[in-house]
Amino acid sequence: MTPRPGTMRLACMFSSILLFGAAGLLLFISLQDPTELAPQQAPGIKFNIRPRQPHHDVPPGGSQDGDLKAPTERITRDLSSGAPRGRNLPAPDQPQSPLQRGTRLRLRQRRRRLLIKKMPAAATIPANSSDVPFIRRGPGTLDGRWVSLHRSQQERKRVMQEACAKYRASSSRRAVTPRHVSRIFVEDRHRVLYCEVPKAGCSNWKRVLMVLAGLASSTADIQHNTVHYGSALKRLDTFDRQGILHRLSTYTKMLFVREPFERLVSAFRDKFEHPNSYYHPVFGKAILARYRANASREALRTGSGVRFPEFVQYLLDVHRPVGMDIHWDHVSRLCSPCLIDYDFVGKFESMEDDANFFLSLIRAPRNLTFPRFKDRHSQEARTTARIAHQYFAQLSALQRQRTYDFYYMDYLMFNYSKPFADLY
Repeated sequence: MTPRPGTMRLACMFSSILLFGAAGLLLFISLQDPTELAPQQAPGIKFNIRPRQPHHDVPPGGSQDGDLKAPTERITRDLSSGAPRGRNLPAPDQPQSPLQRGTRLRLRQRRRRLLIKKMPAAATIPANSSDVPFIRRGPGTLDGRWVSLHRSQQERKRVMQEACAKYRASSSRRAVTPRHVSRIFVEDRHRVLYCEVPKAGCSNWKRVLMVLAGLASSTADIQHNTVHYGSALKRLDTFDRQGILHRLSTYTKMLFVREPFERLVSAFRDKFEHPNSYYHPVFGKAILARYRANASREALRTGSGVRFPEFVQYLLDVHRPVGMDIHWDHVSRLCSPCLIDYDFVGKFESMEDDANFFLSLIRAPRNLTFPRFKDRHSQEARTTARIAHQYFAQLSALQRQRTYDFYYMDYLMFNYSKPFADLY
């Protein structure tokens, strides 16, 4: 029996509708983002995390599980303000299959990466294992000066890391020992580690740490002997291994450096041009006995009157009559910057801006600023580039070159230019 023409037309129309519908459904599915087809968790929300204990509850030398997750938790808290509302989220203790948990974790990590990439450059959180956001939130945070200081920090760290990668590649594979952290001071309340570089503002920085720790109300109230000979501030090497590693991984680590020739001249002026009951008998006598021909009995008895060329002879002598001292040792030896990933690198030459920028980053009290006063010999001018040149003019070209070679890694790592044109 032959089908009627009308029935044929209806069958063809119905088949065409089905085909177009199927094609449209396939097109819709192919255009849809796969992440939108799965249940999503609002960014910044984390479940089954125990509340973090206050910082002052950390026992000396101990650690907290919550603290070790600090960088991730800080990122999630900062991003949580943008979480959409009214979303049906699972209850915190709702059991989930391993497949569901894995899917949610991947989605959460992907969304977090996208959100961090979209943040302004000056407001991002550096991946430096510290718990402090790099830009202090508040009015005027992203003004031009703050952005410039932030970029300066990025550049300093880049230069330092490149020098380490090129010349000290093996350092990154070494284990941190108490010797590597013996010059690092600890301030637990604001979670700060400061590596002391003598003659680069260290006295005033230790005053600031004492105020932050609540040990004094003002930096002006703290005497020189209290700063250097007291035991108010703890060193990192006084903690056990767990305490050392915990603080290195969660605290903000910073150091301040200075142009090496200026730092050397500053140390010489301080220790040898003024009466000193330690450096004259210990270093001065040995230097005069070795490097001054026909030294007087009085000079050999007291160790006073060491001249700068004699001091440099001692510094460059591989068989020194007396050992090295922290006031003129390399920063790379004092602070191990190729082994310890410092979060903040300040410079003595821009001390006021760098110091107050750092204090804002750690959310220090707003009335605390870096002190400007000179710690010792306050009537004497600070050592400047001009004064350093006057001292180095007493040396031969070869001695200047050898001194530059001695501090070469400090010049390279902290991006200081050559102080004399004839240096190579």
